[in-house]
Amino acid sequence: MKVLAAMSGGVDSAVAAARAVEAGHDVVGVHLALSRMPGTLRTGSRGCCTIEDSMDAQRAANIIGIPYYVWDFSERFKLDVVDDFIAEYSAGRTPNPCMRCNERIKFAALLEKAIDLGFDAVATGHYASILTDADGNRELHRAAAWAKDQSYVLGVLTAEQLAHSMFPLGATPSKAEVRAEAAARGFSVANKPDSHDICFIPDGDTRGWLAERVGAEQGQILERDGSVVGSHEGAHAFTVGQRKGLNLGVPSADGRPRFVLEVKPATNEVVVGPKEALDIAEIAGSTFSWAGLPPVDPFVPFDCHVQIRAHSDPMPAVAVLRGGELVITPDMPLNGVSPGQTAVVYVGTRVLGQCTIDRTVSADSTAPAVPVSAS
Repeated sequence: MKVLAAMSGGVDSAVAAARAVEAGHDVVGVHLALSRMPGTLRTGSRGCCTIEDSMDAQRAANIIGIPYYVWDFSERFKLDVVDDFIAEYSAGRTPNPCMRCNERIKFAALLEKAIDLGFDAVATGHYASILTDADGNRELHRAAAWAKDQSYVLGVLTAEQLAHSMFPLGATPSKAEVRAEAAARGFSVANKPDSHDICFIPDGDTRGWLAERVGAEQGQILERDGSVVGSHEGAHAFTVGQRKGLNLGVPSADGRPRFVLEVKPATNEVVVGPKEALDIAEIAGSTFSWAGLPPVDPFVPFDCHVQIRAHSDPMPAVAVLRGGELVITPDMPLNGVSPGQTAVVYVGTRVLGQCTIDRTVSADSTAPAVPVSAS
């Protein structure tokens, strides 16, 4: 097959590209220039997609012996990921930019361009596996190494995208093995630290970054009964479940810490309360997709597991399509769920699908439900 290897400049994508070549594919490497500031270099392990990363990818491609190109996707990245991130926070939601990047850049814009150029598949360094059922249908599954599994952030992929995707690292038992292989191949990135945090906020100061773009405006922090217990410089800087950085001027009556329960961008207010008020009995989203074949009858409740963060544990649940939403009811309440997060549904190791959470229903009858607008 003719394969386009997406090379981020990290060790995983370099080894994935090399394995694709050894599997007999005709491979071309490409690095996506996503930054609006091309002179920016990463700081330690923060950020990605910088000039430094591009050069690292180039060196790996040279060693592998494959053609290498840099494609400028910065405008598309700004519109589909960065601007979306700002809009979601402004609406009081908690977005996942990695999900949006996979959905709209790596497996939409990149894959579309690759197919237009005659490539059969795009290979990435994600830790996930694609298996084929008895009828030849492709399914997305967890990687062999659950500690490194990245199937959650790939939950947005559709059946058509899976048909043109390749994850050469899926069966690798550990990241240590990938680093050892990279060293044996002579890749300079063998011991390069993994990137983390939001790539377009490399210093990790999300609150400051948002304040520059959304603006800071003082507002009130309220208890659930409406009493004022503090102030803030912008509701957009808070997320449901947050404990640190509240700076409350009035201690709680029971002396226990308080957490953000709700963000109200329309009134620039933040509602706080006890940790148990964060327990969520139901989540639902009208923007959903299936990673391959859907359930035989999704309108009939089915058993599954749900995962709401990239590194959280999957929880047993029941899901169903109802009223235009994918509605998920966990066996035990979920904690600190916010509209804007992504809920990925698993059946065994298979990723069945996902939804962007629009609303939540609290397990605490005295706590406010968080609606679609989160305002």
